[in-house]
Amino acid sequence: MVNYSYLLDGLAKVVGCSFCSASNAKFPAQEEEEEYESNNAVSEKEELLTVLKTLTSRLEDMQTCSDLMAKHGAALQRALSELETSEGSEAASAGTKLKAIGEKATLFRIASNAMINTCSEYLDTAQAQGKRWQRLLQHEREQRQQLEEMVETLARQHSSLEQAAKEANSSRTQPGNPGLQNQVPNATSNPPQGRNPNLSPSDEDEENEFYDAMEDTVQPNFIIKIPLGHRRPSSAGSQNSEGHGISGDNHDEGSGSSSEVDEAGETTVCVITSDKTNTSSSSGGQSQSGLKGSEEVPDSAPSTPTSLVQKMGSQTPKRIRRTRVPEKPNYPLNLWSIMKNCIGKELTKIPMPVNFSEPLSMLQRLAEDYEYADILHKAAKCTDSCEQLAMVAAFTVSSYATTSCRTGKPFNPLLGETYECDRMADLGWRSIAEQVSHHPPMVAQYCEGFGWRCWQEFTMASKFRGKYLQVVPLGTAHLEFLNSGNHYTWRKVTTTVHNIIVGKLWVDQHGDMDIVNHKTGDKCHLKYIPYSYFTRDVQRKVKGCVMDKNGSVKWVVQENPVFKTGPYKVAWKRRALASDAEKYYNFTELACQLNEPEEGVAPTDSRLRPDQRMMEDGQWDEANSVKLRLEEKQRTVRRQREAEQEKAAADGRPYPGYEPVWFKQETEKSTGVVGYMYQGNYWESKEKQDWSMCPNIY
Repeated sequence: MVNYSYLLDGLAKVVGCSFCSASNAKFPAQEEEEEYESNNAVSEKEELLTVLKTLTSRLEDMQTCSDLMAKHGAALQRALSELETSEGSEAASAGTKLKAIGEKATLFRIASNAMINTCSEYLDTAQAQGKRWQRLLQHEREQRQQLEEMVETLARQHSSLEQAAKEANSSRTQPGNPGLQNQVPNATSNPPQGRNPNLSPSDEDEENEFYDAMEDTVQPNFIIKIPLGHRRPSSAGSQNSEGHGISGDNHDEGSGSSSEVDEAGETTVCVITSDKTNTSSSSGGQSQSGLKGSEEVPDSAPSTPTSLVQKMGSQTPKRIRRTRVPEKPNYPLNLWSIMKNCIGKELTKIPMPVNFSEPLSMLQRLAEDYEYADILHKAAKCTDSCEQLAMVAAFTVSSYATTSCRTGKPFNPLLGETYECDRMADLGWRSIAEQVSHHPPMVAQYCEGFGWRCWQEFTMASKFRGKYLQVVPLGTAHLEFLNSGNHYTWRKVTTTVHNIIVGKLWVDQHGDMDIVNHKTGDKCHLKYIPYSYFTRDVQRKVKGCVMDKNGSVKWVVQENPVFKTGPYKVAWKRRALASDAEKYYNFTELACQLNEPEEGVAPTDSRLRPDQRMMEDGQWDEANSVKLRLEEKQRTVRRQREAEQEKAAADGRPYPGYEPVWFKQETEKSTGVVGYMYQGNYWESKEKQDWSMCPNIY
């Protein structure tokens, strides 16, 4: 928390805020005190473990003594009973029996004394450590109270910083450029884009250098480090991308490494010199990129060519779909009352109200990955595997096209929940997804289009840190082209949601992604550059390169090209949102259509989920109540399944456990990894309207 306070202090100087000197002066002392207390806490924990081991040993000794007492006591009781029942004729043997009784009484006394001594030692040890435990508990309690106070202080400072940033941004708005205000967000809603011109030199932090964000910077060279050695596929990192360039390169370049390459890996640097002629950069919120030898795709170009749809032989007229959802209502929310119950918990175990959500489930959100599936239609026609890999790289980047403004949390799917999206008639693809596991949450998805098929097993690790939320995808995505047999795999990258406590949420992705062609050995390394306050580069930038199996660079991939590296063509252009999209969750047109009611879907489809439908209709209070009911129903079913499993284990019977309906765990042939594979019978069941195998989850 101390580091955060220093960071906020530096940011306050940038936007013209000032915090009290007394507050700043106490942080170094607090840092030393916290370090001292941390060392003491570690030492005391080690002592506590030693004491616990001693007490455990004493308890084991007491148990042994108890067993001995029971054994010798029973023997003594038997001897006394035999003496009482002996007759006068046995008077001669009475002396022998009395001697045996004396021996057993002696053993019983010894065991009793040992028990008494062990109990005394246990009591002495427990009493001696009682005060230490009280002190440790008090220390933990004080630490938590101090943490709460620091979080509250951080929130107040952050709120002041946000207000000052808003005032600074409003002062920078120029009358001749009405769109400037939207391009320069405040310090807490979106990352700041430049320096405040009203700041004096004395207000600048001497240790930090802030650069203005220049959109049309002319860069003399394109430089990228390419990994030479093996690098673990990253599941943490990516940057929101709104477009990128793919430049052809007829000369093989040396390979290099990313910033996260293994320590043992060697690196080289690939440098491509520009001809100092700027290409037309994106405008109007659209980003573009190119491949050598082709013309740019106009904005009005359809996502799927008409000839492809005609090949399907569809005689069904094109369905008229909705283009927006009901507007988001303005409901007040007491954030602090929720935050106190959320800090330190796993995100999937927190009963989140719908106020933080958007009216889409995670299954539907994954279907949005194929909004720009026309890239895959084009890639399926490529004969060059490296060029095809470059197109696949463009597709992976396109899945982050809306993350800069989509901050709502999707609904966590219920176990057994499904979602189908059949857009074969107009977009040339259809997908089916199912929640196959609940602990941990896992989604299996399968999508097929013209000449390609894609499937993935998506799960994630989430951490809530109070100020930000981090989501690390753990699953692997597969893409196979039917004509060439090229099989690609990649892993998604980490998403970080900032300003969880106060301010407007904004999303950032960062890290590295490796896309591998398992048939040819080709590889594409993409680097998603994280947002930084201290850089001259354009923010939200993605760059990378395509290499063949020998490590030679064949294509260079870059988002928002601002200089020429040779002839290129547009691989992907981001479609801008509607001007009033902020009123309805910043949904794209496809996102608005994902939850549109449709007849004939499975009874487990996300469109039929009542709490999600109520939220879309603006009935948030009712949606929260229904959401709790559905989650409790799911927990009841899980407890019943666990009880059946325990009973079967007690009876020695095997218990099958939960099995998904449409997916099954199998070993993937190309990679050898076990994952959930689509069984291929969903669309046949839909045609027959046979949903007898679907569970009742709503």
